[in-house]
Amino acid sequence: MLLCILLGTETDLFARKRSAEIPILAWYSIPPGENATEERYRELKDCGFNYSFSLIYTKKDALRALDLCRKVGMKSIFMCPELKSETEATVKQVRRHRALGGYFLRDEPQNADLEELGKWARRVEAADTKHPCYLNLQPSWAFSKSGYEEHLRLFDKQVNLPLLSFDHYPLLSKGKEIFLRAEFYENLEMISAESRRTGKPFWAFALSTAHMEYPVPTKGHMRLQMYSNLLYGAQGLQYFTYWNPSTETWDFHQAPITEQGLRSRVYEEVRTLNQEIQCWAKVFLGCRVEGVSHMGNKIPQGTKRLTTLPPNFLKIDSRGQSAMVSQLTNEGHHYVIIQNTNPTEGLCIDILTNDKVQRLRQDGSVVQASRYEAEHYLEPGMIEVYYW
Repeated sequence: MLLCILLGTETDLFARKRSAEIPILAWYSIPPGENATEERYRELKDCGFNYSFSLIYTKKDALRALDLCRKVGMKSIFMCPELKSETEATVKQVRRHRALGGYFLRDEPQNADLEELGKWARRVEAADTKHPCYLNLQPSWAFSKSGYEEHLRLFDKQVNLPLLSFDHYPLLSKGKEIFLRAEFYENLEMISAESRRTGKPFWAFALSTAHMEYPVPTKGHMRLQMYSNLLYGAQGLQYFTYWNPSTETWDFHQAPITEQGLRSRVYEEVRTLNQEIQCWAKVFLGCRVEGVSHMGNKIPQGTKRLTTLPPNFLKIDSRGQSAMVSQLTNEGHHYVIIQNTNPTEGLCIDILTNDKVQRLRQDGSVVQASRYEAEHYLEPGMIEVYYW
């Protein structure tokens, strides 16, 4: 499984090698042609990505993407027409490439597509047992709740890939107001449950390119999405998109890299956030989700309200504002992670613990949590991490 390649074998959580990274994939990364250069791929890696995927329609360009990823120390999700028309020969040509991260089948299939996709995946797997096939599922709002649950079951039965991937872009704008889709956390609940049921890791997205009613993303917007994904157990993260798509259909604009190939302010926001996220890799990689609860005057649909404090916590009070509490275990450690689930406003929250609880700072240092006063301030989308 792709996840296993990235985890390493160190058993002491705080002594893991620095090379253990959360997979972070750039969807629609660098287009083929004149922009497919080593300089551009180094720029992509410098933005904090370790996986690259772009829509590539010739084998020559797909092979070049693999070579460029190898030069800069990244993985590439491989696609070209021959992967379907000449599956065995194409897979055998690339399966030993050091930069190969997996094989792309298609995006957002319907139920009617799944059986054929499963047959294609079996042909790929017959030629390469080490690298997974990859495709991305639709968000829950495209279905009824029962229809989405059926979609997930059919996907597992008929396609049966070693990981789940789905997209859900929850932040919408109406005038100056930014608001969350009602189904976002319910979607995470269903994906997380399916991940546990099947024993397969899941990957999830944040939106990094404005279009239509989706606003230009801020760090707070993307933090909310990425940390919410991680608190529900995501083992890989993805951004849509890195490079601004050239189509006018969806009014894409303000991607990290513009259509003209220039860095927008979103590039620096994504770069900073990716560096921040990797500081928590030792917490999230290989974790088990024990429970996720929400706080506030109104909790999201399909979720559970926090009614019982986690062990060793004396108080968690969000003063009626939106917050999330995730309880994880990882290699003998118990974690409680608290997130501000407001994408635009900071949160003052009261937190008290007993002397058993440690607070894990982002730089990796540890301090006894009870040494802090009760009132804590969390920036939009931000987290605090506690463990014992």
